[in-house]
Amino acid sequence: MAGDWLASYIDRQVKELREKVGREGCALAAVSGGVDSTTAAVLAYKALGSRVQAVFIDTGFMREGEAHRVKSELKGILPLEIVDYSERFLGSLEGLSDAEEKRKKFRSIFYSVLSEEAVKRGCRYLVQGTIAPDIIETVGGIKTQHNVLAQAGLNPLKNYGFTVLEPLKELYKDEVRRVARLLGVPDSVVERQPFPGPGLLIRVVGGLSRGKLGVARRATRIVEEQMGGWGASQYFAAVWIDDVANVGGGELLIYRGVRATGVRGDARRYGPIVLYRGGWSRPRDLEGMVSRLPSMPGDPVRMVAEIYSRNSGKYAVAIRAVVTEDFMTADILDVDRQRLEHLALKIASEIPEARRIVYDVTPKPPATIEYE
Repeated sequence: MAGDWLASYIDRQVKELREKVGREGCALAAVSGGVDSTTAAVLAYKALGSRVQAVFIDTGFMREGEAHRVKSELKGILPLEIVDYSERFLGSLEGLSDAEEKRKKFRSIFYSVLSEEAVKRGCRYLVQGTIAPDIIETVGGIKTQHNVLAQAGLNPLKNYGFTVLEPLKELYKDEVRRVARLLGVPDSVVERQPFPGPGLLIRVVGGLSRGKLGVARRATRIVEEQMGGWGASQYFAAVWIDDVANVGGGELLIYRGVRATGVRGDARRYGPIVLYRGGWSRPRDLEGMVSRLPSMPGDPVRMVAEIYSRNSGKYAVAIRAVVTEDFMTADILDVDRQRLEHLALKIASEIPEARRIVYDVTPKPPATIEYE
């Protein structure tokens, strides 16, 4: 039944895209390489053929080799052009530290760039891979998703000169993956680790610097290479300055000058990260402590547990791994500490700037999956 419903959904979206764009119109499709944006672009290509012009915007916050890998994977399925705007993004965002400010600034630059690209090509429509959770989290005030415009009170036609088409906005991630398979999107894209539109920008927690970004990019590669068969729905690395202070006990410390996003009830939270340095074998050993986060000094939004530390280096590298169906809620991947220690040693050996490697033990809620 699910397959039948999704096949009908594809047919309906193809019809709607043709009606909205018309026989002569041109649509620009923003492709990041993730399953959402790629599926939306392939769906539009099915509807409009060569009148869809797909572009990969290199923002400077992509994973290692991302742009050329995506273009190669989509060869024969979707013609894709890579356009490099990395210096514009990095130059404008370097030094920013507030999570919402970073997301909103990224959104402004991103759509200005797409506006320029649309004008070059004479396109009055933009196809993007907005899905239901993006809209729910933005409208609910949990965090600003960069690809949510009209629902956040922005007028894309007035501000950027194009009408936004969102053929996947009614779907959740698992449904998008099924649609992708029905459209013939390669498994390497369908099963790729979810990657946020702002990319590594929001996994470099706090102030953005090129050095910290480089550490995040290398740590991301290692974590994705090593954790592929561990059973997590999503897994990645995040980086921040390793500067801690006591919270009233030797085993609990709080990161100074570092805040992350969380959610309590239907409201967004933005608060400190707590570090646990005591003994533990598996993340579930710390469930009781995580449940007490709201009562801790500073009202932290998440807890990380130390796996490895040393005296050299300046950054904390966090490993985040969750299990989820719809990405609206998520449990922590409960994995043996020895396995995590092996991964932490690999990170430490390849990234001398890392002083501490930690494992995030906070489900969603009270934390969001991403740090910012």
